[in-house]
Amino acid sequence: MTATAFTLRPYQLDAIEALRKGWADGQTRLAVVLPTGAGKTVVFSHLAHQMLDGLGGHRVLVIAHREELIEQAASKLLAVDPMLRVGIVKADRDDHADADVIVASVQTLAVARRREAIKDIGLIIVDECHHAAARTYMKVLRHFGAWDGVPVAGFTATMTRTDGGLAEVWEDVVFRLDILDMISDGYLCDVRGKAITVDTLDLNKVKTRGGDLVDGQLGRALEESGALDAIAKAYVEHAGDRAGVVFTPTVATAQAAAESLRSVGITAAPVWGDMGRDERRATLARYVAGEVQVLTNCMVLTEGFDAPHTSCIVVARPTKSPGLYVQMVGRGLRPAPGKTDALLLDVMGSATRHKLASMVDLTEREIGEAEAGKSLRQTAEEHVAREKRRALAAQVQTEEINLFGSSAIRWLRTPDGTWFVRLTSAMVLFLARDPGTRMYRVRRWTEAYGVRPPKDDVARPLGEALSYLEKQAVAAPGALTGRQPSWRSAKPNPNQLAAARRLGVSVPRSCTAGDLADLMDQQHFGRVLAALAEPAAA
Repeated sequence: MTATAFTLRPYQLDAIEALRKGWADGQTRLAVVLPTGAGKTVVFSHLAHQMLDGLGGHRVLVIAHREELIEQAASKLLAVDPMLRVGIVKADRDDHADADVIVASVQTLAVARRREAIKDIGLIIVDECHHAAARTYMKVLRHFGAWDGVPVAGFTATMTRTDGGLAEVWEDVVFRLDILDMISDGYLCDVRGKAITVDTLDLNKVKTRGGDLVDGQLGRALEESGALDAIAKAYVEHAGDRAGVVFTPTVATAQAAAESLRSVGITAAPVWGDMGRDERRATLARYVAGEVQVLTNCMVLTEGFDAPHTSCIVVARPTKSPGLYVQMVGRGLRPAPGKTDALLLDVMGSATRHKLASMVDLTEREIGEAEAGKSLRQTAEEHVAREKRRALAAQVQTEEINLFGSSAIRWLRTPDGTWFVRLTSAMVLFLARDPGTRMYRVRRWTEAYGVRPPKDDVARPLGEALSYLEKQAVAAPGALTGRQPSWRSAKPNPNQLAAARRLGVSVPRSCTAGDLADLMDQQHFGRVLAALAEPAAA
């Protein structure tokens, strides 16, 4: 095989390794869950490229359910290896005879004569594999040997399906990456949410079918309540300079939402499933080119849509499905030049009996409720801090030291996310990312000697690295890591406030002396690390 384009990220390599290990251990149908924007198409394209030589002349079949996904997969496969022979099978296209990799529409493969014409499949890849419990997929997968030893890899951003059945298809999820990991590592943008509360929108009257709100009833409720005008007003107020996507429950609602946005001076255009292919492509091209600021859509942009400059997502399709919510919001989290974060506008009624998905459902971690104006990462970090304070207050004694455990160590993070522990005013222990991996090394910084490694300089997973650092901190002579002193709960004194001003640290309302000391340490050590990095960067 030829050399490939795209250098795989560490987690992408880990995902491929997990699949190959699972197959070697005797499992067949394995799934990978990667957040939207993690590059699942790149991962399975490299997987196909790597596996071909070992298939004994057999070929790879990639199954997708939408035209955009099929074209995207074929394009990425060729980008990974231009020498691959990639064929497409869908509708009137039937290019499989001499192909190494066949990218096919599941709807086309559902036709017996079309799937029976395709021979010698040695690996099956299923894009958006949360659809795979559907009868059509099951029929196709069985035909190509998914239950007879042919290895199968499924890729999705969310392993949920409202009518269940996925456990019958997938034996195991061998690799899963949380969206907070992607945000912390800089692969995705952080996201902050804001509710658009429409007092006249009564979601209690909208019924549930198949586990979620009924589209038609939801669309009528939105239109009759004036919610679309509220969305347009909120967009001008909070996202006037952002490119955005609005998700709606019906075609009529998507069209009406675009009209409401245009009425307040926002260039907007609707797209929907049955829209003519050329017209939809032209509309999407205008959005990518910046000629259209906002796309409104009836659930056609949840999968296979890639426009990284999108920095606002409007969920005008309240949903009880966390999986659907993740698919919608994920469209706005890809990084792009000049993009610092993503804004999520959630349309809410005055009250609802339904348990609706919200921003906290983007992660599988327990992070509590989101506060207005707080980003997902801030919400998670503050939840960790609250849980840690609660554990300390209860004087929970434990030998186990874990990532966010209940030890007496005061963990802090610099503005760029580096974990550290302040031992003295002139000594800090911190974690440095091991280049090119998801591992960490412990480092000590002192004013006298700068940064030094420990004798046992081993790269460790985050949890182990934190544990090792805590042990080093407890053993350090003169370290300020014991019981928290009483001054921390007092109000900041004038000298401390003056020092905070000199550092440029703003003092939040109801901030204690301990809280302010932490903020100052975070700012000071963040600057120390930045200064240390400057010569290397130069």
